[in-house]
Amino acid sequence: MQAVSTRIDARFDLDDIAGADGYLFVRDGVGFAGRGVAARVPIDEAVAFLAAIDHDDQLGDVPGPIAIGAVPFLPGSPAELVVPAMVIGKDRAGRAWHTRVSDGASGDAAVPPDRRAHPIALAAGYTIGPGVPVEHYLAAVAAARDAVRAGRMAKAVIARPIVIESDRPIDVHAVLLRLKATFGSSYRFSIDGFVGASPELLVEVDGDVVRAHPLAGTTRTTGDPELDAQLAAELQASRKNRIEHDAAIAMVRDTLLPYCSYLDWAPEPSIVKVANVQHLGSQAEGMLSKPAATVVELVRALQPTPAVGGYPRDAAIELITAVEGFERGRYGGTVGWVDGHGNGTWAVALRCAELSDDRRSARLVAGGGIVADSDPPSELAETQAKFQAMLSAIVRP
Repeated sequence: MQAVSTRIDARFDLDDIAGADGYLFVRDGVGFAGRGVAARVPIDEAVAFLAAIDHDDQLGDVPGPIAIGAVPFLPGSPAELVVPAMVIGKDRAGRAWHTRVSDGASGDAAVPPDRRAHPIALAAGYTIGPGVPVEHYLAAVAAARDAVRAGRMAKAVIARPIVIESDRPIDVHAVLLRLKATFGSSYRFSIDGFVGASPELLVEVDGDVVRAHPLAGTTRTTGDPELDAQLAAELQASRKNRIEHDAAIAMVRDTLLPYCSYLDWAPEPSIVKVANVQHLGSQAEGMLSKPAATVVELVRALQPTPAVGGYPRDAAIELITAVEGFERGRYGGTVGWVDGHGNGTWAVALRCAELSDDRRSARLVAGGGIVADSDPPSELAETQAKFQAMLSAIVRP
């Protein structure tokens, strides 16, 4: 296969390039939009596949062809990434470029970049119902809490699904634009009917630099700055939430350290505030040892973290599969991109929706970390707050 990357000077929105049926991974305007499919490749073969593409880089230092996709929640799950036939990229320096991928025989099959039409505002009718009964979820939380109290694990994340049914197809392009308006600083994505805005960086590799930003511990936002500041202070002082968070950062640190010549992390968590909730977050950054691990290798090592699974991981996942009452699929997994050098960015698959093929239904999932002090009704309220991100982007009566 062959690829050509050229500079773009025109102004455009990556959400508009992706539209309703393309591919998107972007945060604060930096990232990629793709259209068409040049290939689909298993994630563990993606770096070698991309490295073998003959790349004419007319800018000199852009990623070129990339593979984009999602990895399901359960560790070791098979995952297939898409190599888009056309990719538009933007970097932190403000540069933009266009990469076209073809098989060299049939010519360039990619569609050119354009300003895709904005969606038309339409009203629809919706119904929203639980994917599992609320009583089942509350019992699962109680079972996880009791397992922690019995010393079987330090933390388990229990989630629940809801299902939105629409009387007309859900416009993915419109959902992306609404997410951009409210969650522009989150990692927004659209891949094969999987759409969302995650606040949490699982892992990023940029040359020999590796970064992670685990989040664990949550409280609500209210729209009142003074009250939000009070809630944030209570979150930082909360023993229950600090136990949750400490488990997450410890696992990320201990997993990354063997791959690094050094790794630094914040000594105390900070508040990460998005539109609907506030989290405890701790940044970690280090230098990869030689030969450097690829971002795919680190994804496989880290995922799922205690922020979405629990700790110890195997015991928590065994409990989750026994008591939750549904299969998570891509929720709680990870979503992102990789290039032929092993660089890439992967976010935890949170605040997301899985759309049906006809786009008339969407499954949303939200959960929370359960420790010895967890209270089932309070955990239910936390999931209700977390659902608001995608509910407000999809439901337009």
